Parts: sequence; C-alpha cells; structure tokens
Amino acid sequence: MQTVLSTDPSAPVRAVLVGAGHRGVLYSRYAQVAPDELAITAIVEPDPTRRERWGTEFGIPQAARYSSLTDLPEAGAVADVAIDATMDQDHVPTAIHLLAAGYDVLLEKPIAQSAPELMTLAQAQRTSGRTLMICHVLRYAPFYSEAKRRIVAGEIGEPLSIEMAEHVSYDHMSMAFVRGRWGNSEQSGSSMLLAKCCHDLDLMTWLCNAAAPARVASSGSRGMFVPERAPQGAGTRCLSDCSIEATCSYSAQRLYVDLNKWPEYIWEQAEHLSPDLDLDQKLESLRTDNRYGRCVWHADNDVLDRQTVSVEFADGVIGSFALATNTPASSRTLHVVGTTGEISGALEDGTLRVRRIRTDGAASFDEEIITTSVVDDMHGGGDHRLVADFVRVVRGEPASVSSTQLADSVNGHLLVFAAERARQQHRWVELAELQPVVDA
Repeated sequence: MQTVLSTDPSAPVRAVLVGAGHRGVLYSRYAQVAPDELAITAIVEPDPTRRERWGTEFGIPQAARYSSLTDLPEAGAVADVAIDATMDQDHVPTAIHLLAAGYDVLLEKPIAQSAPELMTLAQAQRTSGRTLMICHVLRYAPFYSEAKRRIVAGEIGEPLSIEMAEHVSYDHMSMAFVRGRWGNSEQSGSSMLLAKCCHDLDLMTWLCNAAAPARVASSGSRGMFVPERAPQGAGTRCLSDCSIEATCSYSAQRLYVDLNKWPEYIWEQAEHLSPDLDLDQKLESLRTDNRYGRCVWHADNDVLDRQTVSVEFADGVIGSFALATNTPASSRTLHVVGTTGEISGALEDGTLRVRRIRTDGAASFDEEIITTSVVDDMHGGGDHRLVADFVRVVRGEPASVSSTQLADSVNGHLLVFAAERARQQHRWVELAELQPVVDA
C-alpha cells in the first residue's frame, strides 16, 4: 500500500512518537542514526517529565509536545506517520485513533489483547486505507531473515517441522514478569504467551507460512516465583525487611544498582523517578515505593513461568514451541527440518547451520555455517531494521521479506489466543473456532 506523504519525498519522513517509554524511544532513535530518513517532529506523552525529556532530546518544538492524543492534529500538520508505543491495553484504541486521523502507524506488539480486538483493528485499518505495521522486530534480525531467505529459496526443500524455544533469563524474568508491569495479567491484560512469546509464534507462522495454522494444543504452569518457594528469611522488600538479601540472586540492589541491569525500566521509566538519581536516592527508592524493590516471592505476579505449544498447519507442517524461564542467560533457538535438509541455530550465537542431504559423493550431507555478525543484541539487530523498512513502505518503496504489515501478522496472534484457550480448556483448539470472530 503506497502512502502519499505531505512532505517532499526526498525529505525525512516526519513521525510523532506516541508513548515515550523504552521501546518507543528506541524506535525513535532511528532518526538520530538516519536523519535523512526519519525525523521525530511531535510527541504525545501524558507524563510531563518524559514528555519534556524526550521532546528536548529529539528537538521537538514546545507546540508539538502533547499530553493527550486528542490534542494531536490530523496527519500532515506536525507529522505524517506515528510510532505507537503505548501500553498493551492501549494499542488498539490509540492505533484506531491514529489511522482515522490519517497517520500511517508503526505499532508496538502485542497488536491486541483478544481476537475480537484484533479484528476490530484490522477492519479499522482496511477502512482507513493507511499502512499499519507491527513491531515484530525479530523478523528483521539477520538470524531470522537469513533463515527465511534460505527456506523461501528451497534450500532445505519443503518444510516438514519447526521447533523453537525461548529461554528467559532469571534477571529478565524477575524484572519484567514478576516485579514489572507484565507480571500480573489482570493489570496488564496480557498473558505471558502474548506479552513475551507473540514474537516466537509470529516467527513460526512467518517462517513456515505456506499454509495457516490449523489447530493448537498447549500446557503451562507457574511454580517458581510463588510464596511457597520463598527461602527462609525472605522479606517483602529486598532493602527493608529481608535477612538474606546479601546472598540472594534476585537482590534488587545487586541487580539494579551494583550490576546496573535494566536501568531503562528500573529508573528512567519508574513513575516520579529520574534517570539522574544518585546512589542514595536509588537505594531509598528500592527500599520504599519502587515496584522493582519487591521480593520476587512476595510480588503480585500471576503469569506462567513455563509453557509448551504444539501446532498443526493446514499443509501438514508441525510446530513446537517451548518457553522456559529463570535460566542463567537468555536464548532463542530454531530448528527447521525440510524434505532435503535442515536449518538450526541460536539467535544469541548469531550463527545458522544449514545441512543438506547429499545424493552423491562419500559424505551423507553438506554443511554450511552462516555467521550473521549480530550477537549480544536483545532483538538480534532487528529494531532499527524494522523502522527502516517502515520508512521504505510509507515512501511507496517495496517492503522487505520481513514485512510486518498487519495482514501478514494476524495469524501469529490468533495462534496465541487459540493456544491460551487450548491450555485453559485442556484440549486441541481449531483455529476455525476463531473464524466467527474473524468474519464479524
């Protein structure tokens, strides 16, 4: 879908940042990397500290710093596109508002929190005629985009099965999904599978997307960060009433002060806090009202910490996904088996192994090691590649093979919703059960 920008086609695409959290700021920083392609010309952020901080960093005029989406003028006045990085429960209403106002939208995942919401947004996008791309950044990681290219080229024949796993490190799990905003599904509105693993199920449907997923089964549980596992001497907050804090792996002081883990969440995005806190202020914050200072065994988390998903596709391909948390280090693994070969590897290693069955010679197979040269990056180098592709699309240029336009991203989310139904009801769920929602 080609977009007609209100500015000179040779000028940078003008964007409004809607929601100045960590992810929105990260995407917006592409304007600093490639200023000839993207310019952040407006901001919508209700928190005045964040609004002023990022408005200043991006050089946004005071008149284009808005506290509410209702104050934002229609597309063309201060921006042509929007980077929507609001909280999960706000994605659908804010995206619908922006589309109706004439903006092309880059929307943070998850797209929606239910199948009906997802289809409501899909209809709004079709009605608006605007571009809506989803921040499934892992499609743009060279590790996955190269795997996709090899599969499409037929280098392993026709896919037969795909196995995927995500291992969430103990510090990431305890920060985001125990102490953090996504630890309680009632408050965030998102399950663990939706908030964390919609990336993975999107990748599964994208890598083997000759046919749509047909049915799914799932099981999972929560048993690590529960009061029953609290060690003797554990308190309610690490720095106020815990007698084992000095030797605890999850000590808030050790993780967030001594090791400076996740500062963009612990300090910069915490309400009423500043990124410029000194040591004493940080310790006092963790001791008193900072949510990240809570004991991991006495927080209000309710999301699963382990889950498996089994998928059957309409063309007979089978898929499996396993989520494991509390690992020493994070990792994502991939193994696709085809009729003439296989592709496997780990995202964090930045390498893929391609093996092909031979029909001649002494060896039984050929092996090729592909190095992507992208390691130690949370999303495998995909974040800014995503934004660059969005810019190309809204300029009317061809999308990449990794395109995350809404129509190409729906099946992965439907798979998440069907898997959660399957887990809760202890049965295989046909994705056709969601068809009445899709057709509504």
